[in-house]
Amino acid sequence: MKLTKFRLLLAGLVLALSLPVMAMNLQQAMAALSQTKSQGLVGEQPNGYLGVVQSTEQSEAVVQLINDARRAEYARMAKQNNIAVADVEAIAGKKAIEKTANGHYIRIDGEWLKKR
Repeated sequence: MKLTKFRLLLAGLVLALSLPVMAMNLQQAMAALSQTKSQGLVGEQPNGYLGVVQSTEQSEAVVQLINDARRAEYARMAKQNNIAVADVEAIAGKKAIEKTANGHYIRIDGEWLKKR
């Protein structure tokens, strides 16, 4: 009986340690965005979405959550203005790259470059 309880406890511990410490939500992703950009983990792309420059669990989560929110907002804006989503994405991408701080990554012609 004690051995079975021990095995169950051990299995639960292994499972708990294999899961991410805490699932990130959009608010946490937004708060982490500046830091991940400063660390060179993520950058802006001409298509209006973030891209992963260096893959880490955090950079992947930040990009996924923020891009999902951007995608929804772009669709809303396109519908509201009766234009194509691709047009909204292109405008947003251009503005995001223009506003990117020097030293942060931007994707130009498929290549990640530090903005100067």
